[in-house]
Amino acid sequence: MGVPVILCECRVCHSPDPRDHRWRSSVYLQTPTASWVIDTGAEFRLQALRAGIEKLDAVIYTHAHADHVVGFDDLRRYSSANRDCMPIFASSATLAHLDRMFRYAFSGKAKFPGYVQPQAHAIDGPFWLGENEIVPIPVEHGNVHTFGFLVRTAKGSVFAYISDCKIVPEEGIERLRGVDTLVLGTPLWRSHFSHLSLEEGIALSAKIEPRRTIFTHLSHDFLHAETEKLLPPGCSLAYDGLELQL
Repeated sequence: MGVPVILCECRVCHSPDPRDHRWRSSVYLQTPTASWVIDTGAEFRLQALRAGIEKLDAVIYTHAHADHVVGFDDLRRYSSANRDCMPIFASSATLAHLDRMFRYAFSGKAKFPGYVQPQAHAIDGPFWLGENEIVPIPVEHGNVHTFGFLVRTAKGSVFAYISDCKIVPEEGIERLRGVDTLVLGTPLWRSHFSHLSLEEGIALSAKIEPRRTIFTHLSHDFLHAETEKLLPPGCSLAYDGLELQL
């Protein structure tokens, strides 16, 4: 829901620490050969302006829940800058949801300047953006099958982003093992049927053994300054505007 949460009086929602002000989660990756975003949440336009994103070659979606896709229409300017083309990578199920939600764009009939012109690509295995290999990691998010993504850059860095999940199958854990940077969604303190708790996320990180782990998709369960003190070495909390060098 973002933080502050509407009608909430908790101390996180009233925290003066800017790290406790949370827009919906996504990540932008910029490399010498391609730049892309994973998910376009409700604040995507504001995030793009804040980050000064001038180049966007593609969009990858983890799944079709509202907090990950409703910023789709704000891809208009980037689509125009890409000569009226915006490559969209997602599972077949997610593409079908996007088609229903944004039928005006996916129908192919709105061929007008300024509209999003999606070029849909169904993910059925690893693919490339520029010289970067993107490996989908199937994960379970309650009764929804979603994707995390492993990114191998041309310079040899290995980055993984897994937002909404409860279970990462053993095959996925093996693929992720030893990544340089793992960004993992842990929105809650308590156990939940479709999301990892922070405790479960710490345990999963210990199995994967990345060089560093950053917990994201945080709810108003977490006061940033206090929670950071509880984390094991190599683990930290994400915050809006965080930039990483890979």
